[in-house]
Amino acid sequence: MQTKKMADHQASHENTHVENTSGTAQRARLLERLQAGPIDTFTAIRELNIVRPGARINELRALGHKILTHRLTLTDDQGRTHQGMALYYLSNNPPAGVAA
Repeated sequence: MQTKKMADHQASHENTHVENTSGTAQRARLLERLQAGPIDTFTAIRELNIVRPGARINELRALGHKILTHRLTLTDDQGRTHQGMALYYLSNNPPAGVAA
């Protein structure tokens, strides 16, 4: 039986496409999106192909990124309302109406 060695994937434009589900690629996509503005849980799942956005946010925080969370009520694609959903944003880029 052969042992496969995992490659150390560095975040780059080539491996951050939504088809790449490695943690490194997901973190890179999410950080890039956060730099453009706030993102909620549903949007991260739907547009960035990140199944567990909260886990990626925690990893980015552990890497030193200052990411804040605002809780809000959102409606999913099936019309169901969810309370306490996360809206993530960089501390230097708060959403309108939210104090950093």
